[in-house]
Amino acid sequence: MRLVSLAAAVLASLVLGSCSTTGSMSSGNDPYLWLEDVEGERALAWVREQNARSLAQLEGDARFAALHADALALANSRDRLPLGGVREGYLYNFWQDETNVRGLWRRSPLAAYTSGNPTWETLLDFDDLARRENANWVFKGADCLEGTTRCMIALSDGGRDAVTWREYDIGAKSFVDGGFVVPAAKASLTWVDQNTLIVGTDWGPGTMTESGYPFILKRWTRGTPLTSATEILRGQSTDVGMYPGTLEDTDGSRVPIAIEADTFFESQSYRLDGAAPQRINLPAKATVQGLHKGFLVFTLEEAWRGLPQGALVAYPLEDTGAEAPRATVLYAPNARQSIEGVAFTRDAIIVSGYENVRGRLLRLAYDGRAWVESNIDLPPNGSVGIAGSSPTESIAYAVFEDFLTPDTLYVLEDRGTRARAIRSLPAQFDASPYVSEQFEAVSSDGTRIPYFVLRRRDQQNNGQNPTLLYAYGGFQVSQTPAYSPNVGKLWLDRGGTYVLANIRGGGEFGPAWHQAGLKTHRQIIYDDFYAVEQDLVTRGITSPRRLGIMGGSNGGLLMGVMLNQHPEMVNAAVVQVPLLDMLRYDQLLAGASWVDEYGSPSVPAERRFLEQISPYQNLRARPDFPLPFVETSTKDDRVHPGHARKYVARMIELGMPVLYYENIDGGHSAAANQNEAARRRALEYTYLMQRLMD
Repeated sequence: MRLVSLAAAVLASLVLGSCSTTGSMSSGNDPYLWLEDVEGERALAWVREQNARSLAQLEGDARFAALHADALALANSRDRLPLGGVREGYLYNFWQDETNVRGLWRRSPLAAYTSGNPTWETLLDFDDLARRENANWVFKGADCLEGTTRCMIALSDGGRDAVTWREYDIGAKSFVDGGFVVPAAKASLTWVDQNTLIVGTDWGPGTMTESGYPFILKRWTRGTPLTSATEILRGQSTDVGMYPGTLEDTDGSRVPIAIEADTFFESQSYRLDGAAPQRINLPAKATVQGLHKGFLVFTLEEAWRGLPQGALVAYPLEDTGAEAPRATVLYAPNARQSIEGVAFTRDAIIVSGYENVRGRLLRLAYDGRAWVESNIDLPPNGSVGIAGSSPTESIAYAVFEDFLTPDTLYVLEDRGTRARAIRSLPAQFDASPYVSEQFEAVSSDGTRIPYFVLRRRDQQNNGQNPTLLYAYGGFQVSQTPAYSPNVGKLWLDRGGTYVLANIRGGGEFGPAWHQAGLKTHRQIIYDDFYAVEQDLVTRGITSPRRLGIMGGSNGGLLMGVMLNQHPEMVNAAVVQVPLLDMLRYDQLLAGASWVDEYGSPSVPAERRFLEQISPYQNLRARPDFPLPFVETSTKDDRVHPGHARKYVARMIELGMPVLYYENIDGGHSAAANQNEAARRRALEYTYLMQRLMD
């Protein structure tokens, strides 16, 4: 059993996280291509020079030390909920703190966990493993086979997406001598039985997609070399990738499947439990969620056979090859609702979702004749997430939080009909002076864009409040009310106001909200963000002098576009692990997998649009362009660090002030451990205080 869902795992492996053109640079005459040489001597010398210059300014600030101390204390605090996956009577958890920097993989019996007093058994100590093997290991997950003690452990060098899979025995607490090992690659796998795996990996030249992921799946038998594995399914090099997985039903039966991601949002699914792969009858834009009592359960990102876009749907597993499956809508959100997560217990399907960006939990149970829907009562006006479940267990777990309420862990008991709080975290900042509010801005096409403001109760709307505006706006990733000790301690307590915008491109209102901003329609996402900026100023919450913006990955692209289109609106921008060269992004690392989101530079109409918005090519010096802080990671093998490097080099060439920090370790999150993450946060808030409070 996977300790994360197949749908979530595939998405996590891929996601990222009008302006004037100067005509001075195109993808064909780029003078900074040498900065794309990730670990080249010349490029790293440039990185170290920029780091030294920027760190001197930020770490030399008298406020940095206190910010860093607070950030470290929060990062290493043991006041965190130990969440994870449910498997055969245990809750499995990965834990990091100041002692266990790389982390512990551990488990507790469900009974102890549910009582609020878990008893932890350490399965694997990654700090100890890294010391013994003199390796920079970062834990990336586990895939365990039910009814056995065998797991495949994913280990990354420094946080890269590429992983080494190694077989581990949780009973013996040791790696299996002569066991399965898949060398480092952007590989994925699933168990068939104790002696067989289905593997997608780099099989040699010509076996990886243009996006850098496997497109060939093979069956590998214990005791044979990986090179002798037998091919069972082949996609195409133009796919995003091919991913194996396993669906488990309430009776413990397992069905191995494969997902062929033709594009980022379109896929084909196959059953692998027969003599030959069998195509599962689903539309291209659908996501398989799991099995429940003999039904295949999936969500629709497009309307299909009279069933609405955004719905949760099921049909009998025996109909997977039928021309007209007997499909039933289990839940169809309206225009202001969404499905955020789907989990399975022995008794019901649990659906987490949102209504006007406020969380709710639904229970869907099959009584042998019909599906029965009911609500699971939880506090209103916050975020709700499923925090552990198994198709063979009756109980599940969920977490509630809001901006000012620390996480509370609930057990869903009585066959998942009732939520009981079993642990609440202590407050990590004093929330009593603050209030959260929801407002709406009106975008360029008249659509109302919700956003949240977190501020002091006694704040005066005089335009002088230092304000940080965060957004993402892509890949159907929702931004929801969440308790952030870092925002509270490092920003609110130091006089700041925080804003979270629910712009299009996200999933807050389902697939349509996301799809409104795809490819050449993407300008509407930037118009939404601009509308929120303007609304904040109109309401007197802040002013351009006191407004800063922040975004990472796809949100880093958002930052780059907004700096070019509306620099007059802000005085600070934190640009994290960004995409910035949109005329070459599809040629860098996993970039080719994102053409379904952004459009392709090889398609003339889509290229014309990308030429208009690409932050790197459209940089030009102007007096109202603020000094940004750009961050990336050398070991990010998802978004190429060359995006950030070239952008900063171009700014320096144009005589534009800029700060830059590149973590030499870290992967796409820009932090390989909690200590580095704390340093990065302290740097960011020091910069924001310099720009917005001084």
